[in-house]
Amino acid sequence: MQKSDGMNYAPVSQGRVEMACRPGEFPFGVIGLDHGHIYAICNGLLEAGATLNKVWDPDPEKVRAFLARYPQAQAAENEAQVLDDPDARLIASAIRPSRRCALGLRVMEHGKDYFVDKPGMLTKEELSAAREACARTGQKYVIYYGERIHVEGAVFAEELIRSGAVGKVRQVTILAPHRLNRPTRPDWFFEESENGGIITDLGSHQIEQFLTYCGAKTAAVLQSAVANYANRDKPHFCDFGEGVLLADNGATCFFRVDWFTPDGMGAWGDGRVFVMGEKGSIEIRKYIDVSVSRDGDHVIWVDAEGEHRAQVTGKTGFVFFGRLIRDCLDRTENAIRQEHTFEAMRLAIETQEKALRIDTKG
Repeated sequence: MQKSDGMNYAPVSQGRVEMACRPGEFPFGVIGLDHGHIYAICNGLLEAGATLNKVWDPDPEKVRAFLARYPQAQAAENEAQVLDDPDARLIASAIRPSRRCALGLRVMEHGKDYFVDKPGMLTKEELSAAREACARTGQKYVIYYGERIHVEGAVFAEELIRSGAVGKVRQVTILAPHRLNRPTRPDWFFEESENGGIITDLGSHQIEQFLTYCGAKTAAVLQSAVANYANRDKPHFCDFGEGVLLADNGATCFFRVDWFTPDGMGAWGDGRVFVMGEKGSIEIRKYIDVSVSRDGDHVIWVDAEGEHRAQVTGKTGFVFFGRLIRDCLDRTENAIRQEHTFEAMRLAIETQEKALRIDTKG
C-alpha cells in the first residue's frame, strides 16, 4: 500500500475483517473515476462483503486501470447502464467535486444509495438540494470522510473516547498537511469553482472528525483564513487554510490544512489529532511517526491509569464499511447519521466562505 500520494492512497485491512452480508447480497456500481479515492471506497466495501457489478467513466483509460484492479467489474457503455442496474443497491463515485451533487441526485432518483468522496458538495444550494432529495426519496447520501473512517488509529481513538477513558471531550486540534504532487493534478484541481477550496475539500475531513470526537450535533465558525503561499501562478487556488469552531456542547476545535508536505517525508502527510478531555488526552499520529517509524496508526493517550502508547494497525479494522452496508440493507443509521454527514459539509462550506484571504505579497 503506497503512502507517498494521498490522492491515490487506498488502505486495505491488515487484520480484522468482518463480512456484513452474504455473497451477492449487496451489489454496487461505480460512476466517476476522477479521484483515486474511488479505490479506497471500493476496497472498504469489498472487504466488508459487497459485490462490485459495473463501472463507468467517460475516460476509457481510467476504466481500463480500474478493471485491472477489479477484474470482476463489468465496463458499462454509459452512465445509464449503471444507474438502471436493477441489482445495484448503491452507487459509489469519485467524480470531480463540482459534479458530485448532481450525480448524487440522479442516483437517489433511481432508488439507490450514494457513497461519494469528500467533498460531497460545494455550495449551500447543492447541500439544500441533497437534503431535499434524501427526504423525498428515502435514499442515503454518504460521504467518504476517509481521514476518520479509513485510519485505524482514528477508529481506535474514537473507541477510547466512547469508553470514557478521557472524559468529556473539550478541545480538538487537528493538523492535516498533504503532499501536492502538483504535476499529477488535473487542471480542475486548481480551480475553486471545481473543488470548493481547500477548507471545503480537506477541511471537511477535519470538521467531521471534530463533530464525531466531541459528540456535537452542530457548531459555529469563529474564525477562518486561507492563503496561496507557493502557487501564485494558480490564482484560484489556496495551499493553506485554518479554522476555529465552537460546538453546541461547548467544545472547541482548531484545524490546519495545507499542501506543504516535504519531499523527504515517507508519507503523504504527517496527520496529527490532539484530543483534550476532562480526564485525559489522546494524540493520533495517523500515517507516520516522523523519524521513528514509517508505520502509521500510532495512538498515545494518558488517562487516570497512566500513560499509554500503541501502534494499532490490524487491531480495529475499518468497521465503517460493514456498518454502512447493513445500514443500506436495514435502513438504519449506525455507520453515520445523515444529518451528521450534511452538517460536516455545511460547516466546511461556511468556514470556506467566511475565510479571510491572507495577503501573501510580502
